[in-house]
Amino acid sequence: MKTILISLMALLLTSTLSAQKQMGEVLQTIESNNSTLKALRETTNAEKLNNRTGIFLDNPEVGFNYLWGNPKDLGKRTDFSITQSFDIATLTGMKNRVSREQNDLLEWQYKAERMNIMLEAKQCCIELIYTNALLSELKLRQQHAQTIATVYETRLQTGDANRIEYNKAKLNLATAEGEYARIRVEREALLMQLRRLNGGIDIAFDDSHHVEVMLPDFDSWFTVAAERSPMQAYARKAIDVSKQQVTLMRASGLPSFTAGYMSEKVAGEQFQGLTFGISIPLWENKNRVRQAKASLRAAQMQEADSREQLHGRMRMLYARTAGLKAAAESYRKTLEATSNADLLKKALDAGEISLLDYILELGLYYDAVNQALEAERDYQLAFAELTAFEL
Repeated sequence: MKTILISLMALLLTSTLSAQKQMGEVLQTIESNNSTLKALRETTNAEKLNNRTGIFLDNPEVGFNYLWGNPKDLGKRTDFSITQSFDIATLTGMKNRVSREQNDLLEWQYKAERMNIMLEAKQCCIELIYTNALLSELKLRQQHAQTIATVYETRLQTGDANRIEYNKAKLNLATAEGEYARIRVEREALLMQLRRLNGGIDIAFDDSHHVEVMLPDFDSWFTVAAERSPMQAYARKAIDVSKQQVTLMRASGLPSFTAGYMSEKVAGEQFQGLTFGISIPLWENKNRVRQAKASLRAAQMQEADSREQLHGRMRMLYARTAGLKAAAESYRKTLEATSNADLLKKALDAGEISLLDYILELGLYYDAVNQALEAERDYQLAFAELTAFEL
Protein backbone atom coordinates (compact mmCIF):
# COMPACT_ATOMS: atom_id res chain seq x y z
CA MET A 1 0.00 0.00 0.00
CA LYS A 2 2.96 2.32 0.48
CA THR A 3 3.78 1.68 -3.14
CA ILE A 4 0.25 2.72 -4.15
CA LEU A 5 0.44 5.95 -2.17
CA ILE A 6 3.92 6.82 -3.43
CA SER A 7 2.84 6.16 -7.01
CA LEU A 8 -0.23 8.35 -6.61
CA MET A 9 1.78 11.23 -5.20
CA ALA A 10 4.18 10.96 -8.10
CA LEU A 11 1.27 11.12 -10.54
CA LEU A 12 -0.28 14.13 -8.84
CA LEU A 13 2.80 16.17 -7.99
CA THR A 14 5.36 15.43 -10.71
CA SER A 15 5.50 17.92 -13.57
CA THR A 16 8.27 16.88 -15.89
CA LEU A 17 9.67 18.57 -18.98
CA SER A 18 9.37 15.31 -20.86
CA ALA A 19 5.62 15.28 -20.22
CA GLN A 20 5.27 18.78 -21.56
CA LYS A 21 7.43 17.91 -24.54
CA GLN A 22 5.40 14.82 -25.35
CA MET A 23 2.09 16.68 -25.42
CA GLY A 24 3.67 19.48 -27.45
CA GLU A 25 4.99 17.00 -29.99
CA VAL A 26 1.60 15.31 -30.23
CA LEU A 27 -0.13 18.65 -30.87
CA GLN A 28 2.43 19.58 -33.53
CA THR A 29 1.91 16.24 -35.24
CA ILE A 30 -1.86 16.65 -35.19
CA GLU A 31 -1.60 20.17 -36.61
CA SER A 32 0.42 18.78 -39.52
CA ASN A 33 -1.78 15.75 -40.19
CA ASN A 34 -5.31 16.87 -39.30
CA SER A 35 -7.48 16.48 -42.39
CA THR A 36 -9.97 19.14 -41.28
CA LEU A 37 -7.21 21.72 -40.92
CA LYS A 38 -5.85 20.80 -44.34
CA ALA A 39 -9.29 21.24 -45.89
CA LEU A 40 -9.79 24.53 -44.05
CA ARG A 41 -6.43 25.80 -45.27
CA GLU A 42 -7.25 24.96 -48.88
CA THR A 43 -10.69 26.54 -48.55
CA THR A 44 -9.16 29.66 -47.02
CA ASN A 45 -6.58 29.90 -49.81
CA ALA A 46 -9.31 29.52 -52.43
CA GLU A 47 -11.41 32.26 -50.83
CA LYS A 48 -8.35 34.50 -50.64
CA LEU A 49 -7.82 34.08 -54.38
CA ASN A 50 -11.50 34.87 -54.92
CA ASN A 51 -11.02 38.12 -52.98
CA ARG A 52 -8.15 38.97 -55.32
CA THR A 53 -10.36 38.75 -58.40
CA GLY A 54 -12.15 41.80 -59.76
CA ILE A 55 -9.71 44.28 -58.23
CA PHE A 56 -7.75 45.07 -61.39
CA LEU A 57 -8.54 47.11 -64.48
CA ASP A 58 -11.21 45.80 -66.79
CA ASN A 59 -10.04 43.98 -69.88
CA PRO A 60 -9.20 46.23 -72.83
CA GLU A 61 -11.77 46.15 -75.60
CA VAL A 62 -10.75 45.81 -79.27
CA GLY A 63 -13.28 46.55 -82.01
CA PHE A 64 -13.15 46.06 -85.79
CA ASN A 65 -15.81 46.96 -88.36
CA TYR A 66 -15.79 46.09 -92.07
CA LEU A 67 -18.59 47.83 -93.97
CA TRP A 68 -19.39 47.85 -97.69
CA GLY A 69 -21.21 50.72 -99.24
CA ASN A 70 -24.40 50.84 -101.32
CA PRO A 71 -24.24 51.87 -104.09
CA LYS A 72 -20.91 50.15 -104.79
CA ASP A 73 -19.12 53.29 -105.86
CA LEU A 74 -19.12 54.42 -102.24
CA GLY A 75 -16.36 51.86 -101.57
CA LYS A 76 -15.55 49.98 -98.39
CA ARG A 77 -15.13 51.27 -94.86
CA THR A 78 -13.02 49.77 -92.06
CA ASP A 79 -13.01 50.85 -88.43
CA PHE A 80 -10.54 49.80 -85.74
CA SER A 81 -10.58 50.75 -82.08
CA ILE A 82 -8.94 49.75 -78.81
CA THR A 83 -10.22 51.14 -75.53
CA GLN A 84 -9.53 50.75 -71.82
CA SER A 85 -12.02 51.59 -69.08
CA PHE A 86 -10.96 52.44 -65.53
CA ASP A 87 -12.38 53.84 -62.32
CA ILE A 88 -11.01 55.84 -59.41
CA ALA A 89 -11.22 52.92 -56.95
CA THR A 90 -8.99 50.75 -59.08
CA LEU A 91 -6.44 53.46 -59.85
CA THR A 92 -6.07 54.47 -56.19
CA GLY A 93 -5.75 50.86 -54.94
CA MET A 94 -8.94 50.93 -52.84
CA LYS A 95 -10.09 47.56 -54.12
CA ASN A 96 -6.68 46.10 -53.40
CA ARG A 97 -6.78 47.34 -49.80
CA VAL A 98 -10.24 45.90 -49.27
CA SER A 99 -9.02 42.59 -50.66
CA ARG A 100 -6.08 42.51 -48.24
CA GLU A 101 -8.36 43.27 -45.29
CA GLN A 102 -10.80 40.55 -46.36
CA ASN A 103 -7.94 38.06 -46.62
CA ASP A 104 -6.79 38.99 -43.12
CA LEU A 105 -10.35 38.35 -41.97
CA LEU A 106 -10.27 34.89 -43.57
CA GLU A 107 -6.96 34.16 -41.84
CA TRP A 108 -8.42 34.98 -38.42
CA GLN A 109 -11.40 32.78 -39.21
CA TYR A 110 -9.01 29.93 -40.01
CA LYS A 111 -7.11 30.55 -36.76
CA ALA A 112 -10.34 30.36 -34.78
CA GLU A 113 -11.21 27.01 -36.36
CA ARG A 114 -7.66 25.80 -35.81
CA MET A 115 -7.83 26.80 -32.14
CA ASN A 116 -10.98 24.72 -31.64
CA ILE A 117 -9.37 21.65 -33.20
CA MET A 118 -6.15 22.05 -31.25
CA LEU A 119 -8.14 22.52 -28.03
CA GLU A 120 -9.99 19.28 -28.74
CA ALA A 121 -6.65 17.54 -29.27
CA LYS A 122 -5.17 18.96 -26.06
CA GLN A 123 -8.23 17.96 -24.04
CA CYS A 124 -7.99 14.46 -25.51
CA CYS A 125 -4.35 14.31 -24.35
CA ILE A 126 -5.38 15.46 -20.86
CA GLU A 127 -8.05 12.75 -20.74
CA LEU A 128 -5.41 10.22 -21.79
CA ILE A 129 -3.03 11.40 -19.07
CA TYR A 130 -5.80 10.90 -16.54
CA THR A 131 -6.68 7.50 -17.99
CA ASN A 132 -3.05 6.36 -18.04
CA ALA A 133 -2.59 7.46 -14.41
CA LEU A 134 -5.81 5.74 -13.38
CA LEU A 135 -4.78 2.55 -15.17
CA SER A 136 -1.50 2.52 -13.26
CA GLU A 137 -3.44 2.93 -10.02
CA LEU A 138 -5.97 0.24 -10.98
CA LYS A 139 -3.16 -2.14 -11.92
CA LEU A 140 -1.73 -1.83 -8.41
CA ARG A 141 -5.20 -2.36 -6.93
CA GLN A 142 -5.70 -5.42 -9.08
CA GLN A 143 -2.37 -6.88 -7.96
CA HIS A 144 -3.24 -6.14 -4.34
CA ALA A 145 -6.68 -7.76 -4.72
CA GLN A 146 -5.03 -10.77 -6.33
CA THR A 147 -2.69 -11.09 -3.36
CA ILE A 148 -5.61 -10.95 -0.91
CA ALA A 149 -7.56 -13.52 -2.93
CA THR A 150 -4.54 -15.86 -3.02
CA VAL A 151 -4.03 -15.51 0.72
CA TYR A 152 -7.66 -16.34 1.47
CA GLU A 153 -7.63 -19.24 -0.95
CA THR A 154 -4.69 -20.67 1.00
CA ARG A 155 -6.38 -19.95 4.31
CA LEU A 156 -9.55 -21.64 3.06
CA GLN A 157 -7.59 -24.76 2.23
CA THR A 158 -5.95 -24.77 5.67
CA GLY A 159 -9.21 -24.04 7.48
CA ASP A 160 -8.21 -20.55 8.69
CA ALA A 161 -10.94 -18.89 6.61
CA ASN A 162 -14.45 -19.80 5.56
CA ARG A 163 -16.08 -19.85 2.14
CA ILE A 164 -17.84 -16.51 2.70
CA GLU A 165 -14.56 -14.70 3.35
CA TYR A 166 -12.99 -16.35 0.34
CA ASN A 167 -15.94 -15.31 -1.86
CA LYS A 168 -15.57 -11.72 -0.64
CA ALA A 169 -11.92 -11.75 -1.63
CA LYS A 170 -12.78 -13.17 -5.06
CA LEU A 171 -15.52 -10.58 -5.52
CA ASN A 172 -13.09 -7.83 -4.61
CA LEU A 173 -10.66 -9.17 -7.22
CA ALA A 174 -13.39 -9.37 -9.87
CA THR A 175 -14.36 -5.76 -9.17
CA ALA A 176 -10.76 -4.61 -9.55
CA GLU A 177 -10.31 -6.57 -12.78
CA GLY A 178 -13.59 -5.27 -14.19
CA GLU A 179 -12.72 -1.64 -13.46
CA TYR A 180 -9.29 -2.08 -15.01
CA ALA A 181 -10.82 -3.59 -18.16
CA ARG A 182 -13.40 -0.78 -18.39
CA ILE A 183 -10.78 1.97 -18.20
CA ARG A 184 -8.68 0.18 -20.82
CA VAL A 185 -11.66 0.35 -23.18
CA GLU A 186 -12.00 4.07 -22.50
CA ARG A 187 -8.31 4.54 -23.19
CA GLU A 188 -8.63 2.77 -26.54
CA ALA A 189 -11.54 5.04 -27.41
CA LEU A 190 -9.43 8.11 -26.59
CA LEU A 191 -6.56 6.80 -28.72
CA MET A 192 -9.02 6.32 -31.59
CA GLN A 193 -10.13 9.92 -31.14
CA LEU A 194 -6.50 11.02 -31.20
CA ARG A 195 -6.01 8.98 -34.36
CA ARG A 196 -8.99 10.71 -35.98
CA LEU A 197 -7.56 14.11 -35.10
CA ASN A 198 -4.20 12.98 -36.51
CA GLY A 199 -5.62 12.31 -39.95
CA GLY A 200 -6.17 8.60 -39.41
CA ILE A 201 -2.55 7.96 -38.39
CA ASP A 202 -1.91 6.06 -35.16
CA ILE A 203 -0.21 8.11 -32.49
CA ALA A 204 1.20 6.78 -29.22
CA PHE A 205 0.56 8.62 -25.99
CA ASP A 206 1.47 6.93 -22.72
CA ASP A 207 2.19 9.98 -20.55
CA SER A 208 0.60 9.90 -17.10
CA HIS A 209 1.95 13.15 -15.61
CA HIS A 210 0.14 16.47 -15.79
CA VAL A 211 2.24 19.55 -16.37
CA GLU A 212 1.94 21.97 -13.48
CA VAL A 213 0.04 25.11 -14.47
CA MET A 214 -0.42 28.31 -12.51
CA LEU A 215 -3.37 30.70 -12.66
CA PRO A 216 -2.36 34.31 -13.45
CA ASP A 217 -4.05 37.47 -12.21
CA PHE A 218 -7.32 37.77 -14.15
CA ASP A 219 -7.34 41.46 -15.15
CA SER A 220 -3.83 41.61 -16.62
CA TRP A 221 -4.27 38.17 -18.15
CA PHE A 222 -7.59 39.07 -19.80
CA THR A 223 -6.01 42.06 -21.53
CA VAL A 224 -3.60 39.69 -23.27
CA ALA A 225 -6.31 37.10 -23.91
CA ALA A 226 -8.62 39.65 -25.57
CA GLU A 227 -5.76 40.82 -27.75
CA ARG A 228 -4.75 37.34 -28.88
CA SER A 229 -8.16 35.70 -29.09
CA PRO A 230 -8.88 34.77 -32.74
CA MET A 231 -12.60 35.51 -32.31
CA GLN A 232 -11.95 38.96 -30.90
CA ALA A 233 -9.31 39.66 -33.54
CA TYR A 234 -11.84 38.59 -36.18
CA ALA A 235 -14.37 41.08 -34.80
CA ARG A 236 -11.79 43.89 -34.84
CA LYS A 237 -10.73 43.05 -38.37
CA ALA A 238 -14.38 43.05 -39.48
CA ILE A 239 -14.52 46.72 -38.47
CA ASP A 240 -11.45 47.48 -40.61
CA VAL A 241 -13.04 45.71 -43.57
CA SER A 242 -16.27 47.67 -43.13
CA LYS A 243 -14.37 50.97 -43.00
CA GLN A 244 -12.60 50.12 -46.23
CA GLN A 245 -15.94 49.18 -47.78
CA VAL A 246 -17.37 52.59 -46.90
CA THR A 247 -14.42 54.28 -48.62
CA LEU A 248 -14.79 52.02 -51.63
CA MET A 249 -18.53 52.65 -51.96
CA ARG A 250 -17.91 56.39 -51.85
CA ALA A 251 -15.40 56.03 -54.65
CA SER A 252 -17.88 53.99 -56.66
CA GLY A 253 -20.08 57.09 -56.78
CA LEU A 254 -17.44 58.88 -58.83
CA PRO A 255 -17.44 58.75 -62.66
CA SER A 256 -15.56 56.02 -64.49
CA PHE A 257 -13.65 56.69 -67.66
CA THR A 258 -12.80 55.10 -71.00
CA ALA A 259 -9.80 56.05 -73.13
CA GLY A 260 -8.34 54.56 -76.28
CA TYR A 261 -7.40 54.77 -79.93
CA MET A 262 -9.67 54.67 -82.99
CA SER A 263 -9.11 54.73 -86.77
CA GLU A 264 -11.48 54.85 -89.74
CA LYS A 265 -10.70 54.22 -93.42
CA VAL A 266 -13.20 54.94 -96.17
CA ALA A 267 -12.90 55.65 -99.94
CA GLY A 268 -9.20 56.48 -99.84
CA GLU A 269 -9.54 58.60 -96.73
CA GLN A 270 -8.30 57.76 -93.25
CA PHE A 271 -9.17 59.21 -89.86
CA GLN A 272 -7.42 58.25 -86.63
CA GLY A 273 -7.05 59.60 -83.15
CA LEU A 274 -7.89 59.29 -79.48
CA THR A 275 -11.22 58.43 -77.96
CA PHE A 276 -12.44 59.31 -74.51
CA GLY A 277 -15.63 58.50 -72.61
CA ILE A 278 -17.14 59.03 -69.19
CA SER A 279 -19.80 57.09 -67.29
CA ILE A 280 -21.69 58.96 -64.58
CA PRO A 281 -23.21 56.64 -61.91
CA LEU A 282 -26.59 58.28 -61.42
CA TRP A 283 -28.63 55.28 -60.28
CA GLU A 284 -26.47 52.11 -60.20
CA ASN A 285 -24.80 52.77 -56.81
CA LYS A 286 -27.80 54.22 -55.01
CA ASN A 287 -27.82 53.37 -51.26
CA ARG A 288 -24.49 51.51 -51.43
CA VAL A 289 -22.74 54.03 -49.18
CA ARG A 290 -25.62 53.96 -46.71
CA GLN A 291 -25.52 50.16 -46.68
CA ALA A 292 -21.74 50.18 -46.11
CA LYS A 293 -22.11 52.60 -43.20
CA ALA A 294 -24.84 50.44 -41.70
CA SER A 295 -22.55 47.41 -41.98
CA LEU A 296 -19.79 49.38 -40.24
CA ARG A 297 -22.08 50.26 -37.33
CA ALA A 298 -23.16 46.62 -37.08
CA ALA A 299 -19.52 45.46 -37.07
CA GLN A 300 -18.67 47.93 -34.30
CA MET A 301 -21.59 46.76 -32.19
CA GLN A 302 -20.67 43.12 -32.80
CA GLU A 303 -17.09 43.81 -31.73
CA ALA A 304 -18.26 45.43 -28.50
CA ASP A 305 -20.68 42.57 -27.84
CA SER A 306 -17.97 40.02 -28.66
CA ARG A 307 -15.60 41.58 -26.14
CA GLU A 308 -18.31 41.70 -23.47
CA GLN A 309 -19.26 38.07 -24.12
CA LEU A 310 -15.59 37.07 -24.07
CA HIS A 311 -15.05 38.85 -20.76
CA GLY A 312 -18.06 37.16 -19.16
CA ARG A 313 -17.15 33.74 -20.48
CA MET A 314 -13.52 34.09 -19.44
CA ARG A 315 -14.52 35.31 -15.99
CA MET A 316 -16.73 32.25 -15.57
CA LEU A 317 -14.01 29.88 -16.84
CA TYR A 318 -11.44 31.56 -14.60
CA ALA A 319 -13.63 31.13 -11.50
CA ARG A 320 -14.33 27.51 -12.41
CA THR A 321 -10.66 26.81 -13.02
CA ALA A 322 -9.68 28.42 -9.72
CA GLY A 323 -12.28 26.34 -7.87
CA LEU A 324 -11.09 23.12 -9.47
CA LYS A 325 -7.49 24.03 -8.69
CA ALA A 326 -8.38 24.47 -5.02
CA ALA A 327 -10.23 21.14 -5.00
CA ALA A 328 -7.29 19.31 -6.59
CA GLU A 329 -4.84 20.79 -4.07
CA SER A 330 -7.16 19.87 -1.20
CA TYR A 331 -7.30 16.25 -2.35
CA ARG A 332 -3.52 16.12 -2.57
CA LYS A 333 -3.05 17.37 0.97
CA THR A 334 -5.75 15.08 2.33
CA LEU A 335 -4.23 11.99 0.73
CA GLU A 336 -0.80 12.89 2.05
CA ALA A 337 -2.10 13.30 5.62
CA THR A 338 -4.81 10.67 6.03
CA SER A 339 -3.70 7.44 4.37
CA ASN A 340 -4.74 4.49 6.55
CA ALA A 341 -3.85 1.78 4.04
CA ASP A 342 -0.94 0.36 6.04
CA LEU A 343 -2.88 0.47 9.30
CA LEU A 344 -5.81 -1.35 7.70
CA LYS A 345 -3.51 -4.07 6.37
CA LYS A 346 -1.94 -4.57 9.83
CA ALA A 347 -5.39 -4.69 11.44
CA LEU A 348 -6.55 -7.28 8.91
CA ASP A 349 -3.47 -9.44 9.43
CA ALA A 350 -3.92 -9.22 13.19
CA GLY A 351 -7.57 -10.21 12.94
CA GLU A 352 -8.74 -6.91 14.45
CA ILE A 353 -11.08 -6.22 11.53
CA SER A 354 -12.93 -8.51 9.17
CA LEU A 355 -12.20 -8.80 5.47
CA LEU A 356 -15.46 -7.00 4.70
CA ASP A 357 -14.51 -4.07 6.94
CA TYR A 358 -11.08 -3.99 5.33
CA ILE A 359 -12.55 -3.89 1.82
CA LEU A 360 -15.06 -1.19 2.77
CA GLU A 361 -12.44 1.00 4.46
CA LEU A 362 -10.01 0.50 1.60
CA GLY A 363 -12.82 1.42 -0.81
CA LEU A 364 -13.11 4.80 0.88
CA TYR A 365 -9.42 5.39 0.26
CA TYR A 366 -9.72 4.27 -3.35
CA ASP A 367 -12.65 6.65 -3.86
CA ALA A 368 -10.54 9.51 -2.54
CA VAL A 369 -7.73 8.58 -4.94
CA ASN A 370 -10.16 8.48 -7.87
CA GLN A 371 -11.63 11.84 -6.94
CA ALA A 372 -8.15 13.33 -6.62
CA LEU A 373 -7.25 12.15 -10.12
CA GLU A 374 -10.56 13.43 -11.48
CA ALA A 375 -10.10 16.82 -9.78
CA GLU A 376 -6.64 17.18 -11.32
CA ARG A 377 -8.01 16.19 -14.73
CA ASP A 378 -10.93 18.62 -14.50
CA TYR A 379 -8.59 21.42 -13.47
CA GLN A 380 -6.32 20.73 -16.43
CA LEU A 381 -9.29 20.59 -18.82
CA ALA A 382 -10.66 23.89 -17.53
CA PHE A 383 -7.23 25.55 -17.75
CA ALA A 384 -6.81 24.27 -21.33
CA GLU A 385 -10.13 25.84 -22.34
CA LEU A 386 -9.24 29.06 -20.52
CA THR A 387 -5.92 29.39 -22.36
CA ALA A 388 -7.01 27.97 -25.72
CA PHE A 389 -5.96 31.18 -27.48
CA GLU A 390 -2.33 30.25 -26.74
CA LEU A 391 -2.48 27.07 -28.81
